[in-house]
Amino acid sequence: MLCLTEVVTYYGNVQALKGISLEVLQEEMVALIGSNGAGKTTTLRTISGLLAPASGEIRFQDQVISCCPPFEIVKRGIAHCPEGRRVWPDMTVFENLWMGGYLRRNSGEIKGDMEKIYSLFPRLQERRDQPAGSLSGGEQQMLAIARALMAKPKILLLDEPSLGLAPIMVERVAETAVNLNRAGTTILLIEQNANLALKISSRAYVLEVGKITLSGKSSDLLANDDVRRAYLGKAK
Repeated sequence: MLCLTEVVTYYGNVQALKGISLEVLQEEMVALIGSNGAGKTTTLRTISGLLAPASGEIRFQDQVISCCPPFEIVKRGIAHCPEGRRVWPDMTVFENLWMGGYLRRNSGEIKGDMEKIYSLFPRLQERRDQPAGSLSGGEQQMLAIARALMAKPKILLLDEPSLGLAPIMVERVAETAVNLNRAGTTILLIEQNANLALKISSRAYVLEVGKITLSGKSSDLLANDDVRRAYLGKAK
């Protein structure tokens, strides 16, 4: 479904991605793990068109999207749930969700999908008329994911969904990602919590200073001594 080939991206004069290649198959959940500054968020921002690759190719459903603007990438079926949630704090929960479907034209379908979202996230329905800024961190993360789903994506880019959350909310967010994937949503997951990412994904890539250094089944990486020492704080 999604394929990156030798993608190079710069932040100013700094080369953030140094020729990375990865792929995500339909209905997979693939994790990209690495330390702060490794280039994980840059990878997602490059896929979603917020950053332009200097070289390399990004293909989505066998179409090159490397030079497409962000709105075109959303239209093609890629939704990006950014790090830090980025909800509109002064807008209500309902308004945030409605804005998630801003490129869609069928209001009847949007309303139907809104009801599906509320069934997935009952707490959001309870708070639909409240400003998003009044929600807890975990609730805002649920809203950010739900808002991305309102775009009716074929693939969901999740950037650090567990960041800054209490342990119980981390579990709920992880459960939400798993349930969405089981229901057929393809997910590329960026997580600094490597243990969590490797437990809920099927395959994973390890990104270090802008380069992919390891890849494989998540269960194999979870058992890899180098990965355990570097990202899990332990080895066999």
